[in-house]
Amino acid sequence: MSNPSILILPGDGIGPEVMTQVTRIIDWYGNKRDLKFDVSTDLVGGAAYDAHGVPLHDDTMAKAMNVDAVLLGAVGSPKYDDLDFSVKPERGLLRLRKEMDLFSNLRPAQCFDALADFSSLKKELVAGLDIMIVRELTSGVYFGEPRGIFNEGNERVGINTQRYTESEIERVARSAFELAMVRSKKLCSMEKANVMESGILWREVVTRVHADYPEVELSHMYADNGAMQLVRAPKQFDVIVTDNLFGDILSDCAAMLTGSLGMLPSASLGAPMDNGRPRAMYEPVHGSAPDITGQAKANPIACILSFAMALRYSFNEGAEATRLETAIEAVLAEGVRTADLLGEEGVTPVTTSGMGDAILAALDASL
Repeated sequence: MSNPSILILPGDGIGPEVMTQVTRIIDWYGNKRDLKFDVSTDLVGGAAYDAHGVPLHDDTMAKAMNVDAVLLGAVGSPKYDDLDFSVKPERGLLRLRKEMDLFSNLRPAQCFDALADFSSLKKELVAGLDIMIVRELTSGVYFGEPRGIFNEGNERVGINTQRYTESEIERVARSAFELAMVRSKKLCSMEKANVMESGILWREVVTRVHADYPEVELSHMYADNGAMQLVRAPKQFDVIVTDNLFGDILSDCAAMLTGSLGMLPSASLGAPMDNGRPRAMYEPVHGSAPDITGQAKANPIACILSFAMALRYSFNEGAEATRLETAIEAVLAEGVRTADLLGEEGVTPVTTSGMGDAILAALDASL
């Protein structure tokens, strides 16, 4: 049998810098754990626009449809701000999500013990935090029609349409219930059923799907209250499922509970392919960070943890994913820090590659 295949799309800004450390980890698994992958690399975002005049070439899209997993770095840069909306770097990312039909976006918010002091909340509120937000990713207000800027009388009007079908809600709900079943059997669904018809339908469908998962404790919450509760008592939650817009906002809110966006991975999953693996793309939550690009300051942990998610969800290598996560936790416990994680005076930050060195050393020590 051939090796599992991975398409790496480093993208823009710090994307190539952090992805370099991921490729070192991939190589380690091939050399030290006999877990080999067939890896190819291509362009996305601004890098693709510079080369092809589009943020994602059709050939790259075809490659993404024919691999077991896509690893993406980051897209975007101020140099592309004046481009037409249709060819902005972010459109490449949205096309990947849409055409791969990656409807279930997993956004973990985990607070490592060594970083509990970095949260904006009190340590006792976030120590041991481990939340999974499941965000619907391919529908809702970001994709609904009609959309656009139109002339209406004497002024322009911007229109975006919040739209969900029952089947779109059901499949992401099932994804969330399945996750809840292997965690603590607790799921909170968030919407705005008090003011939005799409929220009413969302609540009805999630409640109906719950009948197939009676072991899971299901609760419902308005999304604005959910945002408040995340900063009031975040450990009351385990798995949260919500729509595209609210998921975008709530997952970033949860991210900052952990102290740094540089620590947080994500997985975007679709329906199973012929080989049984889900279509999947893994990417760090952080953006392209143009202000620190090329300065060796970027934290590669979120991108490395995204590969750990790939090990777990695409390649059925949960034990090896745990090995990598444990190595990262050990490095942080030793006080190794990139610039975004500095809190103590007199501590010299390591470079991006220095963090990669430390994690590789911890992986060696795990053997």
